[in-house]
Amino acid sequence: MKDTPRGMRLHIGLFGRRNVGKSSLLNALTRQEVSIVSDVPGTTTDPVEKPMELLPLGPVLFIDTAGVDDVGALGELRAGRTRQVFERTDLGILVAEAGSWGEFEERVLGELEKRKMPVIVVFNKADIGAAAPETLRDLEGRKVPVVATAAREGRGLPQLREALIRSAPEAFLEAPPILGDLISPGGVVVLVVPIDLEAPRGRLILPQVQSIRDVLDHDSCCLVVKERELRGALDGLREPPALVVTDSQVFLKVAGDVPDSVPLTSFSILFARLRGDLREFVRGVKAVDRLRRGDRVLVLEACTHHPIGEDIGRVKIPRWLRQYTGTDLDFVHLQGHDFPEDIGSYRLVVHCGSCMLNRREVISRILRCREAGVPITNYGVAITYSLGALDRALSPFPGLGRGR
Repeated sequence: MKDTPRGMRLHIGLFGRRNVGKSSLLNALTRQEVSIVSDVPGTTTDPVEKPMELLPLGPVLFIDTAGVDDVGALGELRAGRTRQVFERTDLGILVAEAGSWGEFEERVLGELEKRKMPVIVVFNKADIGAAAPETLRDLEGRKVPVVATAAREGRGLPQLREALIRSAPEAFLEAPPILGDLISPGGVVVLVVPIDLEAPRGRLILPQVQSIRDVLDHDSCCLVVKERELRGALDGLREPPALVVTDSQVFLKVAGDVPDSVPLTSFSILFARLRGDLREFVRGVKAVDRLRRGDRVLVLEACTHHPIGEDIGRVKIPRWLRQYTGTDLDFVHLQGHDFPEDIGSYRLVVHCGSCMLNRREVISRILRCREAGVPITNYGVAITYSLGALDRALSPFPGLGRGR
């Protein structure tokens, strides 16, 4: 479980003023010295992440943030990174000193509630004060769980762990399948896995591995082949496969070998559904037809790998979109958790498959694009659309076809 990818962990963010004990609380929860603890305000500069197991929830990722009220030029940068954490938090912990609750805490709580995420209020340093009765009554009336702790003494930690378990989103406890709902037990799924420069030596990439596991979890059979061996593999099957999944880059080659009667899609489209909103990505891709010379296109890559050779996000997608539109476009690339404050200058956002992000962060990005009126799509949707094969790629999903 320690190797569980970050994108599959429950993200728990700690928010609050400077020096309220967020780092001490994280260290106490994880029983490790994860964050530096000091009486000097603003000691935590950037978000500190700690993956761990929290039974019975399983794998979680705690994110300790800099104080949102940080001041000064450097403080603005720290607070900006903290605000980014809002976008990828599944469950929020708002930490306040036991004797202090004011407009600042109300603003942070409102921001978390606006995003419809569960929130736990922790009144820390309970050894030197207590929360006001009227504050406790108000939070109780709003159905916000409250826990009193003294992190450095270990007080209240069992109650906080119980509150975390009770407040965990139902969707996390019942994770949706990657493709298990598209097949029946005993069926055969064929995964087409090209081996090129971007494939890790001796390994498969994460979406491929997770798809294999999902097939096995749903009591089906998995056949993994390279694109050159696909036709022979299909000919060797006694019955047609229930589903074929391929890397987007070889979609046309695979589509030529797979009968139209067999559902066919891509790993990227499967993860668009798992991590984000496939219907929104299909709507967004139509903006490709409206792109004009010089329009800015933002390409978001969750992985922070070093681009090599024919990189999918930096080389192939820009090339395919330029070929499709017949014009020169201005591509901007961001990696990891970076997302621009002003998204309005872009005519289109193209997001990766998001295997390294959790769903909340992807949904937050979709919502920000929607609010700014900027269409957003995904690698697999954009590639198959530009190749004229989107309807074929959507064949396993009733009601999502007619992409062209």
